[in-house]
Amino acid sequence: MNSHADVVRVDFTRGFSEADAVRLSAGDAVELTGRVLTLRDASAARLAASIAQGEPLPVSLEGQILYAVGPSPARPGQIIGSAGPTTTERMGRYLPALFEAGVRAVIGKGELHGRDMAAFTARGAIYFAAIGGLGALLAKQIAAATVVGCEDLGPEALYALDLVAFPAVVIIDRAGRNFHETARARWRLP
Repeated sequence: MNSHADVVRVDFTRGFSEADAVRLSAGDAVELTGRVLTLRDASAARLAASIAQGEPLPVSLEGQILYAVGPSPARPGQIIGSAGPTTTERMGRYLPALFEAGVRAVIGKGELHGRDMAAFTARGAIYFAAIGGLGALLAKQIAAATVVGCEDLGPEALYALDLVAFPAVVIIDRAGRNFHETARARWRLP
């Protein structure tokens, strides 16, 4: 993994481009700046069902980064409450449809294996991990939060979040390399 001086800054305020994706490698520490859409179990299920039925989506998923998070309500004077990552594996069954609709990357937490990892590698999607348990601190890297769909789902609604220097690590890169697997292999005894 890179030292603090080697943090890759990814500014996708004008979209997360192919050039952004290919310059990232598994293990890179990154700071993400730009708009993401939130993803939770209920919103993921609803989006996947709409895609399968050919129904219009509340917002385009083309080129989007999704953040697996269930933000807590904001206190007075806050933009958002705690906003730490949730386990990406729980959304695994919806990922193929979301990638097919144009999603380029997901921010979450936890390891991905088998089918869940294959969804990323088949589409060349990026998996970023944020550190779980830091929801209050990560919320400070969110400059705006707006509900853009599925409002009836409450905390599982679809939000647009504007991230500023949001810290994460590239776990699965565009080439399908998995940092969890390569890092573990380095520490195995022969």
